[in-house]
Amino acid sequence: MSSTSNVLDEALDLVKKRLAELDEERKRLERALLELGGSITRRPGRPRGSGRGPGRPPKAATSTGPRKRRKRRGGTRADQAVALVEKSPGISASEIAKQLKIKPNYLYRVLGELEKEGRVKKKGREYHPA
Repeated sequence: MSSTSNVLDEALDLVKKRLAELDEERKRLERALLELGGSITRRPGRPRGSGRGPGRPPKAATSTGPRKRRKRRGGTRADQAVALVEKSPGISASEIAKQLKIKPNYLYRVLGELEKEGRVKKKGREYHPA
């Protein structure tokens, strides 16, 4: 048992020494890069000084006001959906989604905005022109 632990200790020491060598080489290369006018980029997954682990997004900037929403462009799915509702009053969201060849979960969001804008009215599962 002692020979196995001795081999493991030696392997551990070798790995630690090699990591120290590589770290020194990295520092030398970074100094050379800076002297040549380059800039040092962060290594992926290891932001310096942030304390965050890999995969965690950077801290969002804090704002005092409410979040701004993007405005819809003209000629979008919303206009297509309104046209279908006007053509077939009482149509369901899933039927509209099939005809537009889009997923219903996206369409529900679009139809909700159209309701807020007063372009369509919802009665149960059916949508009617406003």
